Amino acid sequence: MAQWYSVEVFDGASSALGWAEAWTDALIGSALGCGATDWEWHSHPWGVVLEMAFEDESAWEAFRSNGTVVAALDAVPDPLTGLIVYRGRGGSAGATSPRRPRPLVGSGSAALPIPWDVTSDWPADLRGLEGPAWRRPLLAGVGS
Repeated sequence: MAQWYSVEVFDGASSALGWAEAWTDALIGSALGCGATDWEWHSHPWGVVLEMAFEDESAWEAFRSNGTVVAALDAVPDPLTGLIVYRGRGGSAGATSPRRPRPLVGSGSAALPIPWDVTSDWPADLRGLEGPAWRRPLLAGVGS
């Protein structure tokens, strides 16, 4: 089973998207040459993420030690804090397997009819509670 690895590049003195456009051919060519089975670029407001799948860790290490890759990673827009390289999917990818769809909120539900007629089934002793509060009579034991 392929293992995913990510390279996150943050914006710095220049745009990370510009860096990605400049280095994408070299990085993807090196990844494919080292045995990458899949790859994806993701653009975010804060930078870019390159996700690559390799069959094993030795293929990833060969990619990581490639001279072209080292040069590309040395050329990121923010060389101090603008680069993160790690195992797994990048950005906000979450789980490595897709989530099952959840049921829709309220799916298959409908409002049930009220089991009584409000106008005719209203208890006679509570009919006096209709209207403004200042005109209602006090109930026995309430407010006394």
